[in-house]
Amino acid sequence: MPQRTGKALATAKRTTPKGLRILMIASEVQPFSKTGGLADVASALPKALGQLGHDVTVVTPRYRVVTDGPVAADVSIEIAAHRFRARLMEAPIDPGRPADAGGPRRPRVLLLDCPELYGRDGIYYDAHGDFADNAVRFGFLSAAAIDWASTQSEPFDIVHAHDWQGGLAPIYARTLGTRGATGTAATVFTIHNLAYQGVFDKSWVPRLGLRWHDFTIDRFEFFDRLSFMKAGLTASDAITTVSPTYAKEIQRPEYGHGLDGAVRARADRLVGILNGIDPDEWNPAADPHLPAPFDAHDLRGKAAAKRALLELFGFTITGDLLARPIVGMVSRMVDQKGLDLIAGATSELMALNATWVIVGTGEARYQDMWRSLSHRHPDRVGVFVGFDERRAHLVEGGADLFLMPSRFEPCGLNQMYSLRYGTVPVVRAVGGLVDTVKPFNAETGQGNGFLFSDYHPGAMLHALKRALATYPNRTAWVRLQKNGMKADFSWGRSAAEYVKMYRQLRRRNPGRAPASKQ
Repeated sequence: MPQRTGKALATAKRTTPKGLRILMIASEVQPFSKTGGLADVASALPKALGQLGHDVTVVTPRYRVVTDGPVAADVSIEIAAHRFRARLMEAPIDPGRPADAGGPRRPRVLLLDCPELYGRDGIYYDAHGDFADNAVRFGFLSAAAIDWASTQSEPFDIVHAHDWQGGLAPIYARTLGTRGATGTAATVFTIHNLAYQGVFDKSWVPRLGLRWHDFTIDRFEFFDRLSFMKAGLTASDAITTVSPTYAKEIQRPEYGHGLDGAVRARADRLVGILNGIDPDEWNPAADPHLPAPFDAHDLRGKAAAKRALLELFGFTITGDLLARPIVGMVSRMVDQKGLDLIAGATSELMALNATWVIVGTGEARYQDMWRSLSHRHPDRVGVFVGFDERRAHLVEGGADLFLMPSRFEPCGLNQMYSLRYGTVPVVRAVGGLVDTVKPFNAETGQGNGFLFSDYHPGAMLHALKRALATYPNRTAWVRLQKNGMKADFSWGRSAAEYVKMYRQLRRRNPGRAPASKQ
């Protein structure tokens, strides 16, 4: 058998680089827990990285409603003057199987089982508000993940933490993991939403094992308080956000929530990578929640989804109702999502020739607003307060338009779901919305949705009216639908960008010493 020369072997190594070992830390992961898009990313990104041949382990809390699994390890850490003991339970999130090097790998989830911290009715809060010990709950999450990882025989290349709940991970990776399998790992911190920062009283600094030396304006001090978000921003080797436009926006005061200066100071380590969507879960050609399949080549099944959606929300089916366009929303009912714009234009919105179908939960005033509109306009408005996976999929599949008038939107996923399902988005031109939705031009047939810029009810109404005026033109509307359905928002594209960044970090710091020794 021919033997490879040294030169040939070197070439082979360059063309087929070894898969990376990646430790992810996230406070919620679909299907184990979810309050928003973070859970979708923390599930889909590891799957996509596994498909590219990388070995990913995700550590996340085991909350009360989550079933258990086989125990993979035990951890015991003293934090906040108390020794917490927990089990790490193994739970696969992908039905794929491990393969030889270079092939797809199954991502692994380790559920951090500590009932005294996570066995509660809510994830971050209950009816009385935020949990008073959230600092220790999520400090322990990072500490336990790093402590476990540092005991592994094979070192990790990357420690990737998500949002403020993982903000202490880059620090702990340089202290708790100093002599173990995370001591030389490059650290990545992803900002999903800069508005939520994990800010606590400064008395937590020593209790969490942090140094007063780092309680400064260029570290994690934030108006004389401890900021987990700022800790992640300033201590990590690289920072990512969930869209290119949001990466630019958070460097400006109007979107920086007081941290724009900290972000600008690290702009050379900041990159915006657009989130993807799970093409298997969100696929109108194979969606079990829809009554009939459809795709860009055959849209007939969308009419069946529209009828099913109207029936599910209790409308009396008539020809006029089926002919009228449906405007759908699946959203948290909070100011960030533009609910104040809707509240400021309810009379004008109800006068439009459209049916409204709403799924979501949030502030009581907005829940009451939608319930009141449903009672006053039962033939025009259907509302479900809460979250239901089937209803969410049916809204995406059965609605004609999807409204996202966000005040700010780091990435947004629903507009991408909508595009894939031939449901035309009407969105404000911010963050990931402007990166994914392009204005439709009826003359050229280019574009996939409708946008508005000014954060004002009148601007939102104008965009909706333009969309509704286009709807009767079936040739233009079908072109608009197909433009969106043909776009590629799969995680494979996004995961490749993450891998590119990971490898750049490894080349930059192949064996970085702990921060305490620098």
